[in-house]
Amino acid sequence: MRKKIKNLHTLPRVRQAWSYVYVEHCMIEKQAESICIVDKIGKTPIPVACLALLMLGPGSSISHMAMLALTESGCLVAWVGEEGVRSYAFGQGRSRSSKHLQNQAALVSDDEQRLVVVRRLYEMRFQEKIPESKTLQQIRGMEGARVRNSYAEMAELTGVSWEGRSYTRGDFKRADPVNRALSVANACLYGVCHAAIVSAGYSPGLGFIHTGKMLSFVYDVADLYKTEVTVPAAFIAAGQELDGKQLETSVRQACRNAFKETNLLGRIVPDIQYALGEKMVDRVERYDIADEPPGELWDPDGDAEGGVAYGEES
Repeated sequence: MRKKIKNLHTLPRVRQAWSYVYVEHCMIEKQAESICIVDKIGKTPIPVACLALLMLGPGSSISHMAMLALTESGCLVAWVGEEGVRSYAFGQGRSRSSKHLQNQAALVSDDEQRLVVVRRLYEMRFQEKIPESKTLQQIRGMEGARVRNSYAEMAELTGVSWEGRSYTRGDFKRADPVNRALSVANACLYGVCHAAIVSAGYSPGLGFIHTGKMLSFVYDVADLYKTEVTVPAAFIAAGQELDGKQLETSVRQACRNAFKETNLLGRIVPDIQYALGEKMVDRVERYDIADEPPGELWDPDGDAEGGVAYGEES
């Protein structure tokens, strides 16, 4: 008989997990308490309790029981396009608490507090204090120059021809190798950041710098790491003059190695907490939804206990 995990505190913290696994043209099945990938090579077991994100590419199928195992283990599942460039849908992360989401919503809904978070996010990118006299427009100009310099430095270091960031959303193959590599690398980074964000109970759509998209906060967080992680990985792969799928595969492998070397998953949640001015915690709260109490009921005089039949009270 299958033993069900009753308390998700027994799972590894998100910072200790593998970053992601990308699969395509395969079947995902349940195996024991985990899952396995079934393809022409055979069966490859994946310990999902140690995995933050499973990216399902074209030609992938997954069983109901495999999805149940992934959900119970708190592994985010993403259905993505070819080379992982587009994201079509996401599953559920680990957290069952809404306290981080409530704080995020309060901050993003107040212009003064939102500006504080925006400036803090930019300072984290620059790794230095921004003078109070700088306007938001000036800060955006500083950020644009920083990113352009990063591209130019990597182009000079790798010998890759660089004519600027340019790609067509509807025609991925039309871009030059380095722009394709950047798109693939950023897609991997977005997926990992998304997994960490929902695992900690934040909303991927409530962005501070970015706005108007369901992944706005994902873009805010990912931008903290691009010049350190994805830009070097993309330029190095593009400099190898690989063709077709070899380039995308090389980029994904380089990103996975870079995520591990830079301890990316160990940094994302603490970085978010710092940016939002929250108290730093050592773990992300996770609970089994079956054992979780119903929560509280909002009241202007103070939240009331949930799960109570108030109509039956005297």
